[in-house]
Amino acid sequence: MPLLEKTPQEQPPTFPVVIIGNGPSGICLSYLLSGHKPYLDPTTVHPNPILYRKLEETKHLSITEQDLEYLSEGLEGRSGNPVAVLFDTLLHPNADFGYEFPSVLQWRRDKQQRIPHLVLGKGTPGGAWHAMEGSMLTISLGVWMELPGVNYRDLANGKRRDVTSDRATPEEISSYYQNYVKLKGLQKNFVDNTYVTSVQKLCRAPKVEGLDRGLASAAEDDGEQGSREEDCVRNGGDCAVWEVRGYQQLQNDSHIPFSLFSENVVLATGASDSPVRLNVEGEDLPFVFHTISELGLAVTQRKLDANSDPVLVVGAGLSAADAVLCACESNVRVLHVFRKTVDDSDLIFKQLPKTLYPEYHKVYSMMCSQTYVNSPSQQRPPLTSVASSVCAKICQKPQLVRGGGLFPDYTSFPEHCVVSFQSDKKCLLQGNNSLKAFKISMALVLIGTNPNLFFLKGQGQYLGLDPEKPISCKQNPIDINPFTFECTKEPGLFAMGPLVGDNFVRFLKGGALGITSCLLKRLKKKETLISSGGNNFI
Repeated sequence: MPLLEKTPQEQPPTFPVVIIGNGPSGICLSYLLSGHKPYLDPTTVHPNPILYRKLEETKHLSITEQDLEYLSEGLEGRSGNPVAVLFDTLLHPNADFGYEFPSVLQWRRDKQQRIPHLVLGKGTPGGAWHAMEGSMLTISLGVWMELPGVNYRDLANGKRRDVTSDRATPEEISSYYQNYVKLKGLQKNFVDNTYVTSVQKLCRAPKVEGLDRGLASAAEDDGEQGSREEDCVRNGGDCAVWEVRGYQQLQNDSHIPFSLFSENVVLATGASDSPVRLNVEGEDLPFVFHTISELGLAVTQRKLDANSDPVLVVGAGLSAADAVLCACESNVRVLHVFRKTVDDSDLIFKQLPKTLYPEYHKVYSMMCSQTYVNSPSQQRPPLTSVASSVCAKICQKPQLVRGGGLFPDYTSFPEHCVVSFQSDKKCLLQGNNSLKAFKISMALVLIGTNPNLFFLKGQGQYLGLDPEKPISCKQNPIDINPFTFECTKEPGLFAMGPLVGDNFVRFLKGGALGITSCLLKRLKKKETLISSGGNNFI
């Protein structure tokens, strides 16, 4: 079905909330906006006595109606967002200490406090999880990937791989999210296969229903748009509305454009849109890739085997480690290049318990023990025209520091970077004091991903903590109010999940709590809470 059905003369509808992104962030927010409210379960006791005392003080109120800043005070966890830590400890008390205590929350449905909304996603509910390599195991435990109200193990048929690990495959998680939307009756809020191309704020006269586009256009023509936007900000955004444009792709590959208005927009797009590039010579050659899926495809199609030239893996994160494991387990030789030292405290492997993540510690052990050996002839030549001159030589075969290697055909290159790729499938690597050229079969550049906010003005860069730099989930997340998740530089625009630094499903749920709490209180103050009537927008 088309996203919206209207005659050309009709104005596009105005929604209270539009969520861009249908991954776990958008799904969880849809659940809370649909009137599901968390209360303290009277049959449970939270192991944190100070937090439990606070919860007891107002146990007659839902958590969304309480002071989240007060409840979050003093809590510590693996997220920099206090509400994320709060919601996590309510759902999984003392999880960081290895306990699996039951949630202290009880969920009740209040249709009188339902906020109509749309969730726009490029595919089916689950977001980027549908595109991930299905055989790998998640970093988080399966139970940490679950959303409120539906036990993950119940949908996973009680799968448990062994007594020390309860991790899941992306395929299992994406199936869980799809089933979650159906079980919770959220389908009417979701519009699949939609691509947002523009989100911009327009101004309208205060207290007027709908958008007077002619008035806004006239103001802009008269040079008054800037002052109108300032008035909107002073009025808390009451006289502003967001215009969301894009298209929906139908089954026959036709595209149906849409346009709608929303009082509030939530950015829940995740961080997997744009792979980070090396920006070196030859990176666009056909044997250089930026996702792990191409490696799996090459192995499946038997384009790679033990007799192939080695695969070059660039990066020191978990995606690079997954690629190393995939190649080594398929008896494909690997050259593993990364800038950091093996004892760098920021390496993710140092933050993962060995008992839960043995395969990643296997990779880390190889990174430390199976390193490249420099020979005297490999001292660094002058940098002038060095790429072509070095790559013109016969490429070298990696020499290892041998010591009972787990995968003997693996070589690590700590403190190295790629200088260039050549059309004859040679790559040039630079170390601290040398340059080396190797013949490879393919290269996988796995050094992270960045969000793509092209649909916002200036690609949303002005929303970051540092407005002079592009949005980056690790280096430059979107600047938000830590308790409402509203963008500090843009009233009525919210962000959650990786965009604000919460890269794990376990913590991104806190954004749903903060946003829902903010909107419910704001609507209650305006006395415009939604009745229990049906959603007539869709």
